This record gives sequence, C-alpha cells and structure tokens, in this order.
Amino acid sequence: MLPLFGFVALVGAFAARLGTDPSLVPSPLIGKLVPEFSLSAVKGRQLGLSSANLKGEVSLVNVFASWCVACREEHPVLMQLKAGGTVLIHGLNYKDKPDDAVAWLDTMGDPYTRTGADLDGRVGIDWGVYGVPETFVVDAEGRIAFKQIGPVSPEILDRTILPLIAKLRTGGEPSP
Repeated sequence: MLPLFGFVALVGAFAARLGTDPSLVPSPLIGKLVPEFSLSAVKGRQLGLSSANLKGEVSLVNVFASWCVACREEHPVLMQLKAGGTVLIHGLNYKDKPDDAVAWLDTMGDPYTRTGADLDGRVGIDWGVYGVPETFVVDAEGRIAFKQIGPVSPEILDRTILPLIAKLRTGGEPSP
C-alpha cells in the first residue's frame, strides 16, 4: 500500500501544477538589492557590468548566451526596445565562449548598454538563474522588482514589463 500512496501523492502534485505558467517561478530575490558583482566586458565591448551600474534608474538585465535558442527568439524584441529608448538594457552573458558571444552580438545586433561576461556562471547563480534567457527588472535603487523566466515576447513586454517600468519610474511599488 505504501507504494500506491506514494504514487497517488506524486500524481496529485503533478496535477496541482497542470495549467500553471512555468515562467512564473517565484524568485526569493524580488524586492532585494541585486547581488554584489563585477564582470568584465564581453570581448569586443567597452563596458562591463557590475551591481553599481544598476543604481540610479530603472533598467533591465537580460541573461543570454550565444548557444541559447530561445535567446534568438527574444532578441528582436530587445532590439526594438533599445530602438525605442524606453529603458536601459544590460546583458549578462552566461557561460559563453568569448569569441562566440562577440560573434553573436555582432551578427544579431547589440541591444545592451553594458554587457558583462559571466564565464563560469557564478554571478548567474547569485542571481538565481535557472537557465537562459531570463530577464530582470531592476528599480532605481538597485532592487530586483521582477523576473521573467524564458524569452521576453511582445505580449510579456506590453502586459507586464513596460507597465512595471512606468510604475517604478513614478515611485509606485511593484505588485507581488
């Protein structure tokens, strides 16, 4: 009977998660200051990325890699966002080969103001990165206000990220 109860409990746990959005995994960092870090610039870029760069205005931090298929999917959205000048976008290049990262940015376009090379993935771990792509909204005080797991689509940008950026700029608090 014990294996049967175990099986029923497992089925119940899976059933409870059916229909939920896997990109809405809660982050324990929401509302907390970004982790302290300092990364050198991606090869071929001038500006690296550090926690000090994430204070003073609302910004996005996009975790990406050249080997990430979903990053290619969201990249045109980030390029459009950059072209609109709505918000600063910073890149955290996660566990990528330096030559591959620069080739990818040179070929696909570079939407980032600053791009840090997280070669060993330690900074990503501190940020609670599950995989790439992930995008964080950071408020002007350097606190993480939102985490998007998976690619940023035009719908996510319009329904969630841009309204949150506007709210943070006017001094509003993010909704949990």
